[in-house]
Amino acid sequence: MGFFSSVLLLVLHLLQGSRTSLVQLNANGYEGVLIAIDPAVPEDETLITEIKDMVTAASTYLFEATEKRFYFKNVSILIPESWKNITQYKRPKQESYKHADVIVAPPTVPGRDEPYTKQFTECGEKAEYIHFTPDFVLGKKQNEFGPSGKALVHEWAHLRWGVFDEYNNDEPFYRAKSKKIEATRCSTGITGVNRVHKCQGGSCATRPCRTDANTKLYEKDCQFFPDKYQIEKTSIMFMQGIDSVAEFCNEKNHNREAPSLQNKKCDSRSTWEVISSSEDFNITEVMVAPPPAPVFSLLKISERIVCLVLDKSGSMSVVRKLYSHTDGSEIVLLTDGEDNTAGACVDEVKQSGAIIHFIALGPSADKAVIEMSTATGGVHFYATDEAENNGLIDAFGALASGNTDISQQSLQLESKGLKLNSNEWLNGTVIIDSTVGKDTFFLVTWVQQRPDISLLDPNGTLMGSFTVDAVSKMAHLSIPGTAKVGVWTYSLQAKADAETLTITVNSQASNSAVPPITVNAKMNKDTSSFPSPMIVYAEILQGYIPILGAGVTAFIESNTGKREVLELLDNGAGADSIKNDGVYSRYFTAYSENGRYSLKVRALGGASAVTRNLRHPLNRAAYIPGWVVNGEIEENPPRPEIDENTQTNLESFTRTAIGGAFVVSNVPNGPLPDLYPPSQITDLEATSDEDEIRITWTAPGDDFDVGTVEQYIIRISGSLLDLRDNFDDALQINTSALLPSEANTKESFAFKPGNLSEENATHIFIAIRSADKSNLTSKVSNIAQVALFTPEADPSPDDSHPDPGPAKSGVSISTLVLIVVGSVVIVSLILSVTICILNKNRNTRRPRTGF
Repeated sequence: MGFFSSVLLLVLHLLQGSRTSLVQLNANGYEGVLIAIDPAVPEDETLITEIKDMVTAASTYLFEATEKRFYFKNVSILIPESWKNITQYKRPKQESYKHADVIVAPPTVPGRDEPYTKQFTECGEKAEYIHFTPDFVLGKKQNEFGPSGKALVHEWAHLRWGVFDEYNNDEPFYRAKSKKIEATRCSTGITGVNRVHKCQGGSCATRPCRTDANTKLYEKDCQFFPDKYQIEKTSIMFMQGIDSVAEFCNEKNHNREAPSLQNKKCDSRSTWEVISSSEDFNITEVMVAPPPAPVFSLLKISERIVCLVLDKSGSMSVVRKLYSHTDGSEIVLLTDGEDNTAGACVDEVKQSGAIIHFIALGPSADKAVIEMSTATGGVHFYATDEAENNGLIDAFGALASGNTDISQQSLQLESKGLKLNSNEWLNGTVIIDSTVGKDTFFLVTWVQQRPDISLLDPNGTLMGSFTVDAVSKMAHLSIPGTAKVGVWTYSLQAKADAETLTITVNSQASNSAVPPITVNAKMNKDTSSFPSPMIVYAEILQGYIPILGAGVTAFIESNTGKREVLELLDNGAGADSIKNDGVYSRYFTAYSENGRYSLKVRALGGASAVTRNLRHPLNRAAYIPGWVVNGEIEENPPRPEIDENTQTNLESFTRTAIGGAFVVSNVPNGPLPDLYPPSQITDLEATSDEDEIRITWTAPGDDFDVGTVEQYIIRISGSLLDLRDNFDDALQINTSALLPSEANTKESFAFKPGNLSEENATHIFIAIRSADKSNLTSKVSNIAQVALFTPEADPSPDDSHPDPGPAKSGVSISTLVLIVVGSVVIVSLILSVTICILNKNRNTRRPRTGF
């Protein structure tokens, strides 16, 4: 145990929990809701008051919007450690920044205060967290986004029930069955005008939108301006800021035509259909009486108390002797075997207020210990006996405090190990980028004999000697000050046969004002039963800004040390729900045995390929550019002018992250049967050129997103619902010339649609299902569409919506049209009379002829 003890002494100072909500639904009321104020937010007690007011208003709004079914029962507000102490502030128990449901933090990009939800899972699945800025909570952005309480309900629907927005900034307009261009919205009962409204130098100009010759839709700068005063009640997931809006779109009033994210992600189901099929809905009944007001707890982060427990040592009582209370204290439990007595103290541990982190050192461990970890907001790791996998050190490195500012947390840049014979080398490089470099720490371990160690800085200078602990069989080196930016090169030479060498590198942010690049990894669930697939996620951010273009690799290790390697992708296909959101994903189905598995992720960013994505985040409250009042546009303050396609280049970087442990059961012995179909195609798009339709999509694989499918089945219909609900009955397109490509390749196919059975169809709807070599078929894809008509030009502003532009003509367009038409008629009459007279004159001079 000497090796373990020394490792712990060296890495305990690193002591990141998984982001897991503590919310529970109890008799219609949400308990355990946690709103955390980011450490970077300056102290302002008004913020706490406004948070309370926001939640109180949201609770009433939520209750009515869900037909008297849900409300906020008790809510905790987590206050930064740097804020002054007040007597009503209590010490947190399991609550930490990593468990926050709502984060109040500075904007992603300065000046952009839109509320949004970090949501990268599928329709109907819970999201990660809600992000509000201080200015939004303080009511400074109400004109643009509506009251904060209503915005909270909009975001809560994202977070808790996995619904999506009913607008789409990438496709703000569409060609409707009415043969007109409509704004993407739900419901269509929301009224307003489509206008180009621009201001420059203190003066503003407004004009009707023009139709783009290529897209047959409105030009890029066209926006939908809603009427300020409306009677329509839906939908909260479109523009919750409209006063009359108080309900979710349902099956009766849902706009299935619109290219909204809700339609694309949820098979054209309404938001209320998704909500009413949720677990929350199914375990509750409609309330008769109004709900009580929310109860608030104010929690202030304080010093961290961590206790290490090896196997079972009665250390819980020791903790209580050292400290007057155990609220918020953390116990790191290491065990290599089963403890049959653990189940007897689960309830006591839950009541203690302590957080239990569990590190399993072998394949056996009591389920009650895992339950303790889950119930108390702790994390669960697994370290195999394979030393080259560096599992134990990685586990401790992942236990950084969830309540400290990110600039003070230790980040793992490298974790690598290798089995070697005498005189063989473990060589590699680690990149110190400009966002890190403070307190950089190199740790080398061996099993038999101390290796030769060489470390060169980016200038090629050999670094000083490592501090060696021969008993613990490790050596470490701390770089004073801030380490040089660039590529550091290490070489470790084994001095014994059957040797195992490892190297770990950690560092902190170099500048507290510049967020470091971070990587967080997780599985979509903690347990799985074969053949249910799992999904690996890795999120790369700088602050809250997504990082694109990185090479991300996941290493999944089983009980016996078998390792599966997966390349994670951010392409919006297969397991990856949203393209270019900084979340890299992949299905995992390569189960080798029952028991525990561990997850490690390595991210490598190349200087020429990696960018920061400055697009507005998806799944956010709709920004309202202005209101139409009495026919005039009352504009709201414009958002900062940032090109939506802006992606700023980054320097090279390396990071590693641990995603915790998960448990798999019911894996059969021997070769596994083919039970996995191709993944659903979710990015099908269609364009038309005269009588030909071209569709594009990302290829799925034989097993979800791995391999190559056997064939594609493409069908079309004039009815969206018929195609969705009766795919096999729709008209099939000949795809004999279409040879499928390997998974994650971009596919393209053109065809002539032929004759549809539906009469007077205005659109052709297209969907794909793929099949593998075992004839397992995927789910029907998202439904793409092309219009069979050119939309009517935008009519001139009618009486209810006169042109609100400052330069108004004294004569309306309709009047001009009447004048022109009348003039043509008069001219025609004059010409007709003239011709008639001339003909008569000509006839009087012509001689008569007869038979």
